Amino acid sequence: MISFTIKHFRYFDALARIGHFGRAAEACSISQPALSSQIKELEAMLGAPLVERAARQIRLTTLGEEFLVRARKVLSDVEEMSELARLSDGPLTGTLRMGVIPTVAPYLLPAIIQELSRCLPGLELMPRESITKSLVEDLLQSRLDFIVAALPISEPALREFALFEEDFVLVRSAKDAGRPVPRPDKLQELKLLLLEEGHCFRDQALSVCDIRPSDPSLVMEGSSLATLVQMVSAGLGLTLLPEMAVPLETRNAELSISRFPENTPKRTIGMVWRKTNPLGKQLLELGAIVRQVGQAQIDKLPA
Repeated sequence: MISFTIKHFRYFDALARIGHFGRAAEACSISQPALSSQIKELEAMLGAPLVERAARQIRLTTLGEEFLVRARKVLSDVEEMSELARLSDGPLTGTLRMGVIPTVAPYLLPAIIQELSRCLPGLELMPRESITKSLVEDLLQSRLDFIVAALPISEPALREFALFEEDFVLVRSAKDAGRPVPRPDKLQELKLLLLEEGHCFRDQALSVCDIRPSDPSLVMEGSSLATLVQMVSAGLGLTLLPEMAVPLETRNAELSISRFPENTPKRTIGMVWRKTNPLGKQLLELGAIVRQVGQAQIDKLPA
């Protein structure tokens, strides 16, 4: 009789995700020989190899790919069953794993943590910052409980809860102060600075400026909003910022900050979690708190 364990599934998931025995073992907080032994044991039970072993990286066999899908479904179900212990009419307690995108984290996360510590003292928030694609994958695989990101995500398995809207503002060199503000769709004719590929804010800005993602020659790229602001300050071009980022990112630079007089580009920030998460009711209540925090941050910004 085959006797799989949750440990087998967790170790195989880590190996498949990371693609390297040593790094996967480190992620699982065990030795490489121990991880290798667990994978060999799993393969022995199945009677066929799950991975192709190479010096630098592993690849999943056809069986490995099929087994991974089922193993991750089991892990997701186990994770959600463990959440049942926290299901009650009372407030959330224990550890909650949160993902947040880089163009939100520095400006909103401190206020969220402070307010949740006050409202839900029994809750320990474990935040992780990453790009949307990575966060959504971790959410679907039950490695996160919820994420804060720009909507829409448009993933059928996920529930979206809008928090607030924020405008995009135009950041130009100080010498441009007083000049007319160009329409968003005219920015493609100027030296536009945007985040590098992978950031959802880049995709939103390209859409606002009516620039095709396949035509990168029209823009210059930076790795973070802070980098973009410094490039603008050095006279290399102009950029867009979400308004919540303006106070922190422009505080030490001489720049011209302008709002668009009409057709203001904006984005919606929201919370997202799995529809099957048994903590859905509590996450809605938590979302209401986060919404108040976010809106308060927006309301404090100068018009």
